[in-house]
Amino acid sequence: MKFTLSWLKTHLDTDAPLQTITDTLTRIGLELEGVEDRGAALAPFRIAHVVEALPHPNADRLRACKVDAGDGKLISVVCGAPNARTGMKAVFAAAGSYIPGTGITLKVGEIRGVQSAGMLLSAREMGLGDDHSGIVDLPEDAPVGVPYATWAGLDDPVIDIAVTPNRGDALAVRGVARDLAAAGLGTLKPFAPAPVPAVFPSPLRWAIEMPQACPWVLGRTIRGLRNGPSPQWLQDRLVSIGLRPINALVDVTNFFTIDLGRPLHVFDADKVSGGVLTFRPGAGETFRALNGKDYTVGPEDCAIADAAGVQSLAGVIGGEATGCDEGTTTVFVEAAYFDPVRIALTGRRHGISSDARARFERGIDPALMPDAIEAATRLIQELCGGEASEVVAAGAMPEWQRTATLRFRRLEEFGGLAVPPDEAVTALEHLGFAVTARDAAQVTVQVPSWRNDVAARTSLDPWPELPPERAAAAAAGRDAVEAECDLIEEVLRLRGLDAVPPVSLPGAAPVPGQTLTPRQGRSALARRTLGARGLAECVTFSFMAREQAALFGPAPEPLRLVNPIASDLDQMRPTPVATLVLAAQRNAARGWPDLGLFEVGPGYESPAPEGQRWIAGGVRTGATPRNWIAPARTVDAMDAKGDVWAVLQALGVPMEALTVTADAPGFYHPGRSGVVRQGPKTVLATFGELHPRMLAALDLAGPAVAFEVFLDAVQDPKRRKKAAPDIPPFHPVRRDFAFLVGTDVSAEAVLRAARGAERTLITGVSLFDVYEGEKLEQGRKSLAIEVVFQPRERTLTDAEIEAACQKVVAAVTKATGAVLRG
Repeated sequence: MKFTLSWLKTHLDTDAPLQTITDTLTRIGLELEGVEDRGAALAPFRIAHVVEALPHPNADRLRACKVDAGDGKLISVVCGAPNARTGMKAVFAAAGSYIPGTGITLKVGEIRGVQSAGMLLSAREMGLGDDHSGIVDLPEDAPVGVPYATWAGLDDPVIDIAVTPNRGDALAVRGVARDLAAAGLGTLKPFAPAPVPAVFPSPLRWAIEMPQACPWVLGRTIRGLRNGPSPQWLQDRLVSIGLRPINALVDVTNFFTIDLGRPLHVFDADKVSGGVLTFRPGAGETFRALNGKDYTVGPEDCAIADAAGVQSLAGVIGGEATGCDEGTTTVFVEAAYFDPVRIALTGRRHGISSDARARFERGIDPALMPDAIEAATRLIQELCGGEASEVVAAGAMPEWQRTATLRFRRLEEFGGLAVPPDEAVTALEHLGFAVTARDAAQVTVQVPSWRNDVAARTSLDPWPELPPERAAAAAAGRDAVEAECDLIEEVLRLRGLDAVPPVSLPGAAPVPGQTLTPRQGRSALARRTLGARGLAECVTFSFMAREQAALFGPAPEPLRLVNPIASDLDQMRPTPVATLVLAAQRNAARGWPDLGLFEVGPGYESPAPEGQRWIAGGVRTGATPRNWIAPARTVDAMDAKGDVWAVLQALGVPMEALTVTADAPGFYHPGRSGVVRQGPKTVLATFGELHPRMLAALDLAGPAVAFEVFLDAVQDPKRRKKAAPDIPPFHPVRRDFAFLVGTDVSAEAVLRAARGAERTLITGVSLFDVYEGEKLEQGRKSLAIEVVFQPRERTLTDAEIEAACQKVVAAVTKATGAVLRG
């Protein structure tokens, strides 16, 4: 919420300095975001008199000017503005000044042989708008030598505050002024606009067919007016907070939206068909809004329609067809009250953010509507002339009257600060709460119409199992407690939130329990592990194009999105690898083909809860980085397997129990991929090179490898008591074996058989050589393994070592048909 200091003082009678005001705003809960001093950048610029403006002797489009900036000296300035002329008043920047609109610092120089020791400025060069058609042409009475920012009122600081969602009343300059006055920073000026006499009956009327969305509306016709630009004071106020002046009628509605927090709308009455404007549900009609976009209104939206169709999306945005322009001579002013929830849902449904929506969805002051329409009528007449009709209405003012009770002891018990009862009551009265009953223990107040956040009744019923009468009593008790909490907050924030003393936690606070679930713990550990291996974490959408999702697995119809955020994001992804490959493709298309990405997120097989899998997926593309140890090489399936092994090892999976099979999903290369299993049924991971068909379909040059680790399939490691490290006192014995096996035999089968040959003695088995070549017969290969025998009770004899080696050979031969190579 932005406003200028001078704007605030139109509602607040105060001589408090700016620093005091901003400190107080934060202290009472309207946190200061910042203060913009617009005059600081304009401080060097002065009002000057152009004594002479002659054609440049050496340039057709330039003028050689003599400028008096107020110090009695004539300064030579070369100007290219078409409106530079003798006798005008302009804004002058001397040499050495910084020009905010262009980012340059002026220097004395020569332009086509004529000295130029300064510059006459346009609005854009001063950073005050987009107008660069000529230099700023000031009135004849503008005082020469006076700083332009001071004369134009641009040294008025702009205050920006953060407003919490419940404080709709603080989205108004008057609401902020009311809070500051209650905090002791001056007096709130009265606001009671005199009624504008009705000269004629209004030719336009209201009709409400959707009272649940709009229970009450007022309107008034003003005829015989002349629309045009707003006066300078109104334009300055709108520009100061970032709004663009449009014309007097529109600017008046924008002004009251900020000034009173009361959005209004003006229809060009001559463009309204049928004489009746109706609030009704949408029926699929499309209209063009004031922002130039087309919107289709549905039955959940409240539309304002005439005989020709929908003309506005009520409470959110007006329509272009009935908008006011320079030719408007008759207007119909609307002041309506809308249901906040419906406005919020409509704005969210259509993706429209407007100042009106921001206020209606937080709730506005219903009692302000009659005064607001009178104030708007009077200002329109002052700026545009015209005569006003009677005020026409439909519906009735909603019941906003409610009370709340505060027990004084609860200020300290619940709020943590002892406030005397008299001070508490005075604070509430200054905020507009009227006392209806009081005794020594408590006070009951009438909540003002503008504070819809205090003692707001709720329609939620958290006790559906109770009988209706008990549920109603429980809800009433809950509402009373919440209302008292609201009053405690009001009293404490006026005292100052910084005055509430900090309270330490009890010294004997229990030790908090586990904060992460097993799944969260596995996810965090997988992220750290993959990040340490040089992969960059991504967070991609969990949905993608249906035809692309089908490349990575089934794309069932139940996983198709009914309302996707984009037409090409209509299917839930089967695996994070799918969206990571698309991210890799986009990077490669922009010149980054060598990269590694990972994501921990969901993959979807079916709509059922068990059909959603939590997966740590990754993709590597291109080549590995060059270094002095090894030359660069393209990534291969073993890189992906290394990532999988690192994650599983970090998660505490017993690695010796794992097997790798060659039945990876179809998006992997069939001969360069694998499935990691723990036992015959549990699949922990997949890895491998992506199929060339996939690379072609996704326009990825490759090579590319990927992996998936199914985190939900990983069992939690068993908790064991910590024991001292088991370091046997005897040296291990290492023996190498070379087996001739068929080319269809996996190394994993050989290792597993050797490992099980003598479990009490063998502590390690590893593969160190694979050979296939002309020295071996066709269909055979050589696998060389190292076996580590670790004695624990005594040193092994040669005979015992030989017996253990024979067991290894026998076990491998039985399991794989291997022959010990001579």
